[in-house]
Amino acid sequence: MGELDSHKSRRRIELASPGDYDALMFNFRLSSLILALIVTPLALAQDSPTTRAAVTQCMGTATDFLFDTLSNQGGFVWFYTMDLEPYGELKARPSMIWVEPPGTPSVGLVLLEAYKATGNTAYLKRANQVAEALTKGQHPSGGWNYFIDFDPDGLLAYYASFFSKCWGWQEYLKQRNNATFDDYSTTEATRFFLRLHAVTKDARHRGVLDKALDHILRAQYPDGGWPQRFPDAAADHDYSNARTFNDDVIYDCIQVLLEAHGRLGNERYREAAIRGMDFYLRAQLPAPQAGWAQQYGADLKPVWGRPFEIGTVCSTETVGNIYQLFEFYAITGDRKYLEPVPRALDWLEASRLSGAEGYTHTGFYEMGTNRPIFIKQTGTSIEDVRYRPTYEEAGCYPYAHEVTINVEALRKEHARLVALSPEKAMAAYRERKQKQLLPKNIRGGHLAVALSKTSQTPEGIAAIIHGLDERGGWRDPVTQLHPFHPFTEAPLKTEAYIVGGYIARMYRLINYLNAS
Repeated sequence: MGELDSHKSRRRIELASPGDYDALMFNFRLSSLILALIVTPLALAQDSPTTRAAVTQCMGTATDFLFDTLSNQGGFVWFYTMDLEPYGELKARPSMIWVEPPGTPSVGLVLLEAYKATGNTAYLKRANQVAEALTKGQHPSGGWNYFIDFDPDGLLAYYASFFSKCWGWQEYLKQRNNATFDDYSTTEATRFFLRLHAVTKDARHRGVLDKALDHILRAQYPDGGWPQRFPDAAADHDYSNARTFNDDVIYDCIQVLLEAHGRLGNERYREAAIRGMDFYLRAQLPAPQAGWAQQYGADLKPVWGRPFEIGTVCSTETVGNIYQLFEFYAITGDRKYLEPVPRALDWLEASRLSGAEGYTHTGFYEMGTNRPIFIKQTGTSIEDVRYRPTYEEAGCYPYAHEVTINVEALRKEHARLVALSPEKAMAAYRERKQKQLLPKNIRGGHLAVALSKTSQTPEGIAAIIHGLDERGGWRDPVTQLHPFHPFTEAPLKTEAYIVGGYIARMYRLINYLNAS
C-alpha cells in the first residue's frame, strides 16, 4: 500500500470522466487511477490457490489482533506504530478513539459485512463492542465529534499543549462543545447504527440511532442546507455554521437520510433529503459564474472556510455537485436536478486556464472577474502563519491548486441522462447499486487509497492472506507530517498498523467470499 498522508491539503486534483456514482461521489478528489482500481470488477480464477477456510481464518486472525491488541474499549484511531503508539488525524492520547473515517464506525461497518458473509457471530459481538464505544461518545445533541476521549478531564490540557499548536488543522485549534458533519464523522456513525439495528433490532441501538437521526433533522436549515457543526455553531465565530458542500457535508446527510427512510420507513427522512437536494438548486451561483462555492452564508453568498478555502466559486465543488445532481436524478427521476448542469458546464469551459501544462483549471475564481485566485502563505509556525489571496500562482499554498476537469465527458454524461427516461434512469441506478462491490460507500480518503492498492484478484487475495505478520496484523508504510513545523521538520516515516488497511483488506476478502 502507498504511504498515508494525514494532511488534508492536496496539490493536484483529477476530475476525469463519469463512471460509478458512489465511487465518484467521494473520489472526484482522487486520481482517476485510484478510482479505476476501486471499481475494478472481481475476477475469480477456477484454480484459485485460496480456500474459503483460509480466507475466513485470515479474517478472524486479523480481527482478533485488531480488538485484542489495538482496541480501546471497542474503538480505534487511524493507525498504530510498531510500538502501538496511537495516531488519529493527529497524534492521539491513549484515551482517544477516532470517529472520523476510516475510524471506529468504519470498522463497525466492515464487521457487519463480515458477519453477513460468514455467519460467524463473533463479528456481530465485535460490532456490538464498536457500538458501545460510539454510544459512550455520542454528543448530548445526538451527533459525534471527530474523536472520542474516554478521559475528558485531561482533554482541555491536551488542546492547550498540543492541538492548538498544530499547523493546518484549524478544526483542532480549540475545544468545541458540539458535533460535526465534517469528514463524515456524524453521518458514518449514524450509518453504522442504521445497519447494526437492522441486524440486531436491539432497543439500545435504536435509541442511539433515533437520537442521531433527530440531530441530523434538527441541524438542517429551512433552506435545505446543513452546517458543518451543530448545535450552536455560531458561537464558534468561524465557518462552522455555514451551509457546507465541502467534504460532502450536505451530500452525506442526504445519503444517510435516504437510507434511514428505506430501512425505517419514516417519511420525514425522505422529505428532509429532498430538501437537501433542492438546496443544490438554490445555491447555484448566477451566470456567467454558474458554479458552486464550498460554503454559503444565510444569504446564500459564498463565505470563507479555513484560511485557504476562499469564499468564492470553486471548480472542484462544482464538479462534485454536478455528479451528485446526476445521482439525484437517478434516485428521484426528477429532471429538475439536470437543469442546472449546462450553465455550470459553460462556466467550467470558460474557466479553463490558458497555458497550463498538465492540468486545466485551478480551484478558486474571483467573483465578478472570474480571475484565478490563489492563497499566499507566509510564516513557518502556527504563531506566525498568515494567509492572503493573490493572483500570483507561483509559490501559492498547495490546496486545490492544479485541477484537471474533462468538461466534454461531463456534457456527454448529461446528454445521456437527458435522453434517458426517469424510469430507466432509476432502474439503471438500482441495478448499478446491486452490482457494486463492497464497500458501497467510500468514506475517508485513506480508506479509498488503501482499497486502490489492494487487488481484488485471486492473487491479491493470496497476498492478503500471506501478508499477516507474526502479531496477526497487516503492516503498511505511513507518513505523518510534523504537527508544529511540517515545512521545516522531517515527517514521521515508519511502518504502522493502519485501520484503513485492515478495512480495505477485509472488504476484499468479503467480496471474494460473496462471489465464491
